[in-house]
Amino acid sequence: MSQQSFRELGVSTPVVDALAARSIHRPFHIQALVLPDALAGLDVLGRSPTGSGKTLAFAIPIVERTRPGDRRPAALVLVPTRELAAQVTAELDPLARACGLAVAAVYGGVPLGAQAKRAAAAHVLVATPGRLEDLTQRRLVDLARVRTLVLDEADRMLDMGFRPQVDAIVRRLPANRQTMFFSATLDGQTGELARAYTTSPSRFEAELPGGLTPTEIEHRFVPVTPDTKIEALLEHLHSCDGRTLVFVRTKRGAERLVRKLQGHQVPAVAMHGDMSQSARERALRRFAHGQARTLVATDVAARGLDLLEVTHVVNFDPPEEDGGYVHRTGRTGRAGRSGVAITFVLPEQQADTSHVARRLGHGDQFEQAGLRSAQPRLVYSSRRGRRSKW
Repeated sequence: MSQQSFRELGVSTPVVDALAARSIHRPFHIQALVLPDALAGLDVLGRSPTGSGKTLAFAIPIVERTRPGDRRPAALVLVPTRELAAQVTAELDPLARACGLAVAAVYGGVPLGAQAKRAAAAHVLVATPGRLEDLTQRRLVDLARVRTLVLDEADRMLDMGFRPQVDAIVRRLPANRQTMFFSATLDGQTGELARAYTTSPSRFEAELPGGLTPTEIEHRFVPVTPDTKIEALLEHLHSCDGRTLVFVRTKRGAERLVRKLQGHQVPAVAMHGDMSQSARERALRRFAHGQARTLVATDVAARGLDLLEVTHVVNFDPPEEDGGYVHRTGRTGRAGRSGVAITFVLPEQQADTSHVARRLGHGDQFEQAGLRSAQPRLVYSSRRGRRSKW
């Protein structure tokens, strides 16, 4: 937490009171860093992990710099997933109402007409790129008066292939605008995107609140076989008092695993991309309210879920890449809470999983589980034929 108060950072009384009504009295580190420049209307680049409080870092400047009489929509927040759109909207709404502003969420899976009417009447839009581009192409929403643009979890939008839609949307916005860009990384393509969309931005980097870092999440690796995999999961779920998010590779695998768990009297729900929006929201409500303490999901849930109650993440199927591991395990240990990340490893998965573990600093935990750590791979660089480890 910052030593400064929101009021000392320049936040108005109505917004301070709205935050206090939610028992939010002191800014997190990323908020304290970003707010002075963001409130002044400067472009901002923020590198901040999930769970660090970055939503308020852009939500507060949006409501402070938008007036009820502004032509609508006046502010736009682009996010990668429906779930994140709904959660950012819920975070923004009480602050916006305190300032006489309206917020609307724009994402797929719901009727187009009613959503378009709400969007056209709102001061602030929180949208996924695909659905918003659809609305603008149909001329149901006009973005010509947007003065503030936020790209939240920009790296995930690139991962999901949204660059063409984002580019098309940005071309519809006024050049004279404020842009705030938040991402877990500002390297590579994400950095290129940030440079393309911002002008002389202030850059800020923050870790998790309370001094918690991703390496302080407890990482466990469990050797399993196809015959013992379900048994290992059941053993964990029966011994766990909290809520567990279980990641699988496929949509069909999610449904199949939920049926198996229910057959063992474990209340569980599935979440994947083939489900309707209402079904996904229903599953999340059951999980959030504790009616089902196990959520089995594909990577559609690896980003965009902000559920503080998740105490454990289980990689039932290990992720294939470093980013997938970080995004999945980042669903626990949020906002200063502790968490446990467990990865099941079949014999044929040991080599690939050991590479991921070593690169992310979890090689010791991998070997302590009795798993065989593969040797670092050697790849040839295109420069002078040199070899490097990875």
